[in-house]
Amino acid sequence: MTTISRIHRVEIHRSTVVGIEAMTLLSNHHFPRHAHDQFGIGVMLSGAQRSWSGLGQVSASAGDVIMVNPGEMHDGAPFADTARGWRMIYLDPALVMRTVEDDVANTAEIVRPVVHDPLLASSLARLFARLTNLHAEPLGQEEELIRSLAYALGRHGTAKPSSSRASPSVAKAVERLDAALDAPVSLAELAALSGVSRFQLLRGFARELGITPHAYLVQRRVRLAQEYLRQRHTPAMAAVRAGFADQSHMTRAFVRQLGITPGRYRAAVI
Repeated sequence: MTTISRIHRVEIHRSTVVGIEAMTLLSNHHFPRHAHDQFGIGVMLSGAQRSWSGLGQVSASAGDVIMVNPGEMHDGAPFADTARGWRMIYLDPALVMRTVEDDVANTAEIVRPVVHDPLLASSLARLFARLTNLHAEPLGQEEELIRSLAYALGRHGTAKPSSSRASPSVAKAVERLDAALDAPVSLAELAALSGVSRFQLLRGFARELGITPHAYLVQRRVRLAQEYLRQRHTPAMAAVRAGFADQSHMTRAFVRQLGITPGRYRAAVI
């Protein structure tokens, strides 16, 4: 039997713009389905990967631009367990809308998770270089940010839907989970609240969100822990406040979803 060696190198770059995070990755890690609170946009540098998205299964290879909306479920796996490299920029949604509000009216959602657009890829490379250069002129950063976002959303975006795709039963369960991420909850409680059977709720979650209620809860806790870490909480305190049983549980969930430990994440963003 051939053993696949694990390759996983992540570098979080210190961005000079508040509301933006920048990362470079080289990995054969299989990321489970998860979501981010930010817009994510980046470029595949090497190799290839396949991923699940709201539009179904997609694939990306070197040179392609990869994008994800806030709260959009997605995953990622390399082809043949061969490491792929990519560079990502994560942007706070409020920052995005402030940046392009005069140029891309009502546009707040990206249509395609993968596009082959050399012009956008080049623009993002320049933006990444400016954002991670501690000595870059703010004016140049702002200009490149506006150009990149206006082009990306204008060419590959659409008006954000006014209503959620979630059915009333799933929406009620999601509302309960979001309202108390640190509180214990059972599938029976969620089903009773939603007015459906446990099996119907599981099926609804899988159909509409792409994950189970438990997986949704864990990934929301990870996103909450990220926020606490950005606020300078210790990993131990972030774990407690986000609802994890202990720091080790948080660390395992963090690494599985984001590919980096809470400690390294905290050191890079504060």
